[in-house]
Amino acid sequence: MSSIDKLKSFFKKSTLDDIKNHYQNYFTKNNITIGIAGNYSDNFLELLKADLNNLSDAKPEIPVPGKANQPNGIEVEIIAKDGAFGSAIFTGAPLKIIRADDEFAALMIANSWMGEHRKSYSRLYQKIRQTRSMNYGDYSYIEWYENGGNNQLPPSGVPRHSNYWSIWIRPVQIAKQLKQQYEELADIRIGHAHFALRMAIREFDLMIKNGMTKDQFEETRAFLLSYTKLYAQTPAAQLGWLMDSKFYGRDNYLQELDRLLRKATLEDVNKAIRKYWQTENMFVTIVTDVSEAEPLAKSLKENLTSPMSYSNLVKSGLPEDILEKDKTVQDLKLNVTSVKIVNSADTFK
Repeated sequence: MSSIDKLKSFFKKSTLDDIKNHYQNYFTKNNITIGIAGNYSDNFLELLKADLNNLSDAKPEIPVPGKANQPNGIEVEIIAKDGAFGSAIFTGAPLKIIRADDEFAALMIANSWMGEHRKSYSRLYQKIRQTRSMNYGDYSYIEWYENGGNNQLPPSGVPRHSNYWSIWIRPVQIAKQLKQQYEELADIRIGHAHFALRMAIREFDLMIKNGMTKDQFEETRAFLLSYTKLYAQTPAAQLGWLMDSKFYGRDNYLQELDRLLRKATLEDVNKAIRKYWQTENMFVTIVTDVSEAEPLAKSLKENLTSPMSYSNLVKSGLPEDILEKDKTVQDLKLNVTSVKIVNSADTFK
């Protein structure tokens, strides 16, 4: 039974008394943390404490967090949607590290170099967007990034017991679009999704194999030492990060992060890369147009060659070494073990 089905079953069986009992047992003075920031008065704080002190005195039994589902090889789910504008790709895998671990700072350095959110200096952005003009953004993450479309900076208030790393490839073009725009691409079978996925995974493979260089490490760490100072610019943001710190068993995570970044070495970063990143077992979700779903599924399932489809104009402006590297990418064998197509109308049922 899926998590959605379990939730539906729960709501169908729940009664008003169940809800009242849950409130009495879990919304209690022994299961709450108060956070307050800004221009509040002492009287308001005392009133808040007094009101919350009226909550139940029950001591709830907090459930043990479940374990994350593990992918068996590269498991692909294609969401087929009528009129989808390109192919949006999301891929990743469980990650056995959270902010409570000191090594998280070292992995932050590696991830920032590889795909810091909305940063044009990152590797994925340069390879996929800047060099090949495939889309508008390619990023990687080592924890959940809330509302990535609107947040420039990592938000507070989203701590997790279980973590994962991911790659976001903003929509790349589908065959239907490319054929309409360029006569020279009239015979292509699929758009850019398979090539883009291969390129992103290849960049992680190279990083796992080779690690970062000394210069890359120093430049990225220097950036993060300044950039992380922007995370909490308002009292509300400062409060949010402090409350997250308590969740992770830290006093003040952003202050501790500064120390951990300064302490980190190139060896620490490359060790963390090899320890926590791998590309053999991943979940992949691709939202694409109905016209693209079947041919893309076949290409992924059979590990078919997926040449990059450039217009003549774009291709004429690319150096020969880029075109040669494309030949390596287009035949990269991925450990794809399953591919399924889901109609977008059937999602979340």
